[in-house]
Amino acid sequence: MNMTASTQRVLSGMRPTGQLHLGHYHGALKNWVRLQDEMESFFFVADWHALTTHYEHRDVIEKNVYEMVIDWLAAGLDPNKCTLFLQSRIPEHAELFTLLAMGTPLSWLERVPTYKDQQEKLKDKDLTTYGFLGYPLLQAADILIYKAHWVPVGEDQASHVELTREAARRFNHLYGREANFDQLVAASLEKLGKDSAKRLEKSRKKFQETGDEGALGGAMDYVRGHADLSDAEKERLQGWFKGTGRAVLVEPQALLTEASKLPGLDGAKMSKSYGNAIGMRENAASVEQKIKRMPTDPARVKVSDPGNPDACPVWEFHKVYSDDDTCAWVRDGCPKAAFGCLACKQPLINAILQEQQPMLDRAQPYVQSPKLVREIIETGTQRAQQVARETMADVREAIGLKY
Repeated sequence: MNMTASTQRVLSGMRPTGQLHLGHYHGALKNWVRLQDEMESFFFVADWHALTTHYEHRDVIEKNVYEMVIDWLAAGLDPNKCTLFLQSRIPEHAELFTLLAMGTPLSWLERVPTYKDQQEKLKDKDLTTYGFLGYPLLQAADILIYKAHWVPVGEDQASHVELTREAARRFNHLYGREANFDQLVAASLEKLGKDSAKRLEKSRKKFQETGDEGALGGAMDYVRGHADLSDAEKERLQGWFKGTGRAVLVEPQALLTEASKLPGLDGAKMSKSYGNAIGMRENAASVEQKIKRMPTDPARVKVSDPGNPDACPVWEFHKVYSDDDTCAWVRDGCPKAAFGCLACKQPLINAILQEQQPMLDRAQPYVQSPKLVREIIETGTQRAQQVARETMADVREAIGLKY
């Protein structure tokens, strides 16, 4: 991959749950495929994270890992454009997690919204474990070790990115200040010229006193675009501006991109455990049968009864899969009982099968030769580990463990 030092980096991952369904595709994978053409992209199999809630079921993890990666490749992820890797093969993740844990307040982890929420939802599992409490910090290590600038998430996961930002900020505050930090900053400011340095100092004071994000953004844009500053100097000036030291770890931003939300066949969240999912590579006969059996507007008992699209799970599928003309046909005809529910479902069957065919074609070589999948993961893991090792060298030096 031909990437420059200034290339923006994006990182995301998934727990290995086996073959993925169309909800995964429309909710995340379709976005990943787009991002691989726009940024330096790292996507990882979060197999350690699978153990935070399924630590008693280790027997299925390996099979699930490779089935999931085949679905990633089927969706259109290209190992020549992005880095696909396995979390557990890179022990540096665990090392950074351990070092971050030394300075992370317990209250930060206890206040993560998903902590109590998952305990309520998964009452059949014993989640009173250190691993479950600490998994948001492991997520933070996963992100920070690659100095990712962006993390594509839904709104329900934004709190995890914020915790990652706080962890990076705290680390930089504790360990980022170099012994000759003030002298190095002064030398960098001298390169900007007196007038520019004064304006930067004025913006810095405004940001630190009032938290003005506009002042921060404008100043950082100026610093990043200055041709006479090295990358290290730009990083150091950013830390000086924020009142920390050198930014050893990068504070990532949540990338809240628009994603198509595809519910399950019953209108609830699509999930294999709920029995309401359609697999990305499910066979055509099964797809057709599932769509035909989808529940519809409960008030529409007979074909002659008028229907209400807003009360029908099928309509939610039309909003994702159908073009404007088909949606207008449904919106206009359903309340008038102009057609039956099976007729309304047929365009969806056609659209889903049409979407799946390229996925099936892309997956076929990997299904026939699983060795190809393992080689892709091996290559990606080696590439990712090189980046992780470089970050850990910086981290160890900052903490004082480089001896």
